[in-house]
Amino acid sequence: MYDVYGLGNALVDMEYRVDEAFLARHGIAKGHMTLVDEERMVALIEDLSGSKPVRSSGGSAANTVVAVQGFGGRGYYSCKVSDDETGRFFLENLAGFGIGTNPGAAAPAGTSGRCLVLITDDAERTMNTFLGVSSELGTAEIDESALSSARIFYVEGYVSSSPDALEAASTSRQLAEKKGVATAVSMSDPSIVTLFRSNLEHLLGNGVNYLFCNEEEALTWARTDRLDIAIAELKDIARTCNLTLGRRGSMTVTQGRTVTVPGYDVNARDTNGAGDMYAGACLHGWTNGMEAPAAARFGNFAAATLVQHYGARLRRIEQYHQVLLAFRQSRQPPSPDVD
Repeated sequence: MYDVYGLGNALVDMEYRVDEAFLARHGIAKGHMTLVDEERMVALIEDLSGSKPVRSSGGSAANTVVAVQGFGGRGYYSCKVSDDETGRFFLENLAGFGIGTNPGAAAPAGTSGRCLVLITDDAERTMNTFLGVSSELGTAEIDESALSSARIFYVEGYVSSSPDALEAASTSRQLAEKKGVATAVSMSDPSIVTLFRSNLEHLLGNGVNYLFCNEEEALTWARTDRLDIAIAELKDIARTCNLTLGRRGSMTVTQGRTVTVPGYDVNARDTNGAGDMYAGACLHGWTNGMEAPAAARFGNFAAATLVQHYGARLRRIEQYHQVLLAFRQSRQPPSPDVD
């Protein structure tokens, strides 16, 4: 029995601290995710050769499943990597957190996906992503037995950028519905909503149980600058919709009832992965009997903890345990120990 079965891109995050001039020099859109080819990725890394990146097995949904596992749940992740150093690092790093993966994850040839995460002094994260063989994620990577035994199927909206991955996600959602497994979807990034809207609509089908998005993604989806209009549209897509508002907290919309849950005032050092952590905390809350507002409060708490660290996730599983304990004891989000 798995609490969450995740499906998404397998990317090794390579996080660098840069200045605004670097973004301007390369014409990179700040605060967004941009898909790039291998040549562009290599050129950017070469310009960063004087810096050493912090690496972790990432991808949005992978970060969320790690959080679920860290909080004491049981997670499974279906993905695709190549049999190269990057792919082996990804699988070993994920296994270190105790997360199972599909047996066919390691492809025999090709280049594994990487995500260049650029952090500026204002803690904003900007991502350039080369999907590599992750773009070939398909129905062959679905573990029907693991999915059927899960409580929630979770998929990142990023898969909408790949026809094969979109087919895998849609097939998994249909299988989940047949087996009585709830489906949760993250919109992932405003660029996904803009560039792959029809694919995202296909992924959402006739509606899902849970939907995650941030304020910009919600407004982009509804093609409006009014949050109330966006919420009115989103509540028709999911039974429960969680909308994050940065340091202001988040909103949860369940059965037409909207509740705003305040955030926490912390010193943010790096916002990369905050939405993934929030989703993981909410999923853990729901699978452990929390009502929607309480789960959102835990999501705010966990995200506020993460942004005080560098990196898209906490480095050790024990740190997730500490976050959950601090939340239960109604303390402030714990400040970082040693990054």
